[in-house]
Amino acid sequence: MQMRNRRHRLAAALAGLGAAVMIGLAGAPAQAASTTEESAPAAAGWLADQLVDGTFVETEFGPSAGLTIDAVLAFAATGVAGDQAGNAMTWLATPEVLPGYVGDGEVEIYAGAHAKLALAAQVQGLDPTSFGGVDLPARLLALQDEDGRFRDQSEFGDFSNAFTQSFAVLALVRTPTGAPAEAVDFLLAEQCPGGGFPEQFGQESCSSDVDATAMVVQALLAAGADPAAALDWLAGQQQPGGGFTGAGLGANANSTGLAGQALRAAGRDAPADAAVSFLQSLQVGCDGPEEQRGAVALDDTGFDPTANVELATAQAILGMTGVAMGELDGTGAQSEAPSLRCETTPTPTPTGSAAPAPGGKGGELPVTGSPVLLLAGGGAALAGAGGLAIWGTRLRRRDSGPAAG
Repeated sequence: MQMRNRRHRLAAALAGLGAAVMIGLAGAPAQAASTTEESAPAAAGWLADQLVDGTFVETEFGPSAGLTIDAVLAFAATGVAGDQAGNAMTWLATPEVLPGYVGDGEVEIYAGAHAKLALAAQVQGLDPTSFGGVDLPARLLALQDEDGRFRDQSEFGDFSNAFTQSFAVLALVRTPTGAPAEAVDFLLAEQCPGGGFPEQFGQESCSSDVDATAMVVQALLAAGADPAAALDWLAGQQQPGGGFTGAGLGANANSTGLAGQALRAAGRDAPADAAVSFLQSLQVGCDGPEEQRGAVALDDTGFDPTANVELATAQAILGMTGVAMGELDGTGAQSEAPSLRCETTPTPTPTGSAAPAPGGKGGELPVTGSPVLLLAGGGAALAGAGGLAIWGTRLRRRDSGPAAG
């Protein structure tokens, strides 16, 4: 009897232990399908985790269609997160989202939003002529002036700029009729004497901008034009550490990502490689907080959630992969995105030895994830139907004005 009681107690204990293990497993967070040591896929894995319900990017102002498209383009560049990209495009096509982003089609029609969304649809293998019931290319072409420039139709003003024109050319190049020659000619006519391109058109003096020049270069490459002078100017703006400055900021992930992508697309590998190294130096590695690993900080001050890390990471991915805007293709992407591979117990660096090389293929990612003081955030003002936000420079929303986000 005593032996049998001991056996019963042992069985009960084992059963309890098994139940505890099962409960622990059930309560544990789901593990990523795969892990990686490569910089761009790890960044895409972090970015995919930021999508609410795996569908859209949300900011303090609410869901952001523009940022969600940025994520879709980044996923296509790395060939991962196909499920999230698909969910995002479905969300963008809903009647609750689409009119608030591109405009209602009558009073409000935003050229940059139509162009950027049309490009994303094409990248994902969708029909831009029937996206959520809207013919995006047709509406876009209706916004083209006689001189070839695309402008917004809005009672709140015209927010079109170099990003608008570049996205328009990139999207229309992929249509059966191609981009109108006058649209490309308009871009070429806006080139500054030094070779770069301005962000805003029609200014008294032509002031070249790194981000704008990078986008225009990619549009010209896609259209078959020669951007050699712009590339020379762009390469000349690279800082000693490999980064690029823009929008009143020092070397940052956004400008460097776009510039690096343009340089790689044009075969300028040496400055593109230096840009990748700079971007990797901003990436949160295995010594950073788990929820930040893989993200790319805006600049060398470290991970700052108020500095639009989602956009910094998305545009850094473009520079890391170097896949040209005109060649992005997300149709064959893996369904999920990998997370950064980290050892359970980090191996300390021996005293006096060299620090690990920046992350990349087979390399350990650098650490930039320690907490930092909040940086001065950009302000925002609501501008019209759909809660269109005009972002401050710190948030880096410059691609096509407030509508395109």
